[in-house]
Amino acid sequence: MTITEAKTLKTSYQEFPESPVDPQKVRLAAWAGLVGTTLEQYDFVIYGTASALIFSHLFFPNISPAAGMIASFSAYAIGFAARPLGGLFFSHYGEKFGRKWVLVMTLLLMGGATFAIGCLPTYSSVGVLAPLLLVLCRFLQGFGAGAEQSGGATLLTETALRGRRGRLSSFVMIGAALGTAIGALVWVLAQQLSNEALLSWGWRAIFWSSIFVTIGAMIIRSKISESPVFKELKEAGHVEEAPLKAIARDGRTKVLKVIFMNWGVTTQSYTYQVFMASYLITVIGVDPKFVPKVLFIGAICAAFAAFATGTLSDRYGRRRMYLLITGALIFLPAPTFLALSTGSPVAIVVVMILGFMLAAQGATGVQMSYFPEMFGNRYRYAGVTLGREFSSIIGGGVAPLICAALLAAFANSWVPVAIYMTITMIVSFLVTRTVPETVNRDLNTPEDAKWGDARPLVGPR
Repeated sequence: MTITEAKTLKTSYQEFPESPVDPQKVRLAAWAGLVGTTLEQYDFVIYGTASALIFSHLFFPNISPAAGMIASFSAYAIGFAARPLGGLFFSHYGEKFGRKWVLVMTLLLMGGATFAIGCLPTYSSVGVLAPLLLVLCRFLQGFGAGAEQSGGATLLTETALRGRRGRLSSFVMIGAALGTAIGALVWVLAQQLSNEALLSWGWRAIFWSSIFVTIGAMIIRSKISESPVFKELKEAGHVEEAPLKAIARDGRTKVLKVIFMNWGVTTQSYTYQVFMASYLITVIGVDPKFVPKVLFIGAICAAFAAFATGTLSDRYGRRRMYLLITGALIFLPAPTFLALSTGSPVAIVVVMILGFMLAAQGATGVQMSYFPEMFGNRYRYAGVTLGREFSSIIGGGVAPLICAALLAAFANSWVPVAIYMTITMIVSFLVTRTVPETVNRDLNTPEDAKWGDARPLVGPR
């Protein structure tokens, strides 16, 4: 950092006066972000766990177990392929009509698609139509999720006061962790059923249960206020009519950086949350009933990690925290697989907790304020959404599939999988080094973040 930049960082917040924010509206926005991502992650976890445990039997029964696992994860990946499409669609309207409108629409689509999965006929009833319908529902799930987390992160970051953006926006990932925990707990309860009951009606009840989360989330989201930044843009008549064209013209470099900053994180996140379940069962020989319990414990710990990293990023900076976490994750995969290979329940729980706390929610807890602060106010929602969701194609969406394929190609050796996880994280670490610190920058400016924009908190918090 140059001397000039260091002096700039000492600038008082008084340069950028903030409009007073109603604390009740802030709390409601935090809850709205939390419950929405709770539903999103709940949907994805129950689907991912079903892919690992039963979908190969119900929808792909006439192929080998290994091929069935790959087929199940291929259908899982379809949801991630749909996310950028949903992001393109909803981010356009999120910049025109507001963040709240999109958050309500995506919630209805995700909840409806998940409920529909529980209504599907299986392969034994309708043959090849069954997996086709499963893929369609999975596509709609992903399409709705394409703007969910980014919308929540943008709304909360634009609503919170400086000095509290990281803390408040971390509620999005706390919700994601709670969704994982609830999904895992539901599977723990479902596995108390007999195998016959689980394969006949138990799995359907799991997907139908999403309706309760959907209703609760809708009640809360219907009461939230629009982002103050968007309100100011709308009142001034500066709402971007073609945000996708604007970001293609002015913000594509930042979008590309978000894609690669998130590549390693989303790869490792969904490797721990989805692939590891199959690995523990098929390779290590762990009792399938043990796996959801591990996921539940990991998710609960991850919720605390999201809040901690978001809060610490307010104090020590987004860039510093993100480099610290991605740097640690470069070295985590190999020790993780060595510990899993022991078959020790304690070792398995410890390394899975670390994976959840760092990759699944720790890094993303920082992203929720870091990524919105990187963009100017004309296309912030679109920039965050496109960056995160296109990274999901090359990262989380295909990670379980690539890991399963590597495992099958190399005779169940974990080494290629660990190398794959490490390489993607090295890319994220190196790209983050090229991005400026953004903590507390003025969100009402149309320009993207640049070096020297960050502002420290002057006076008591």
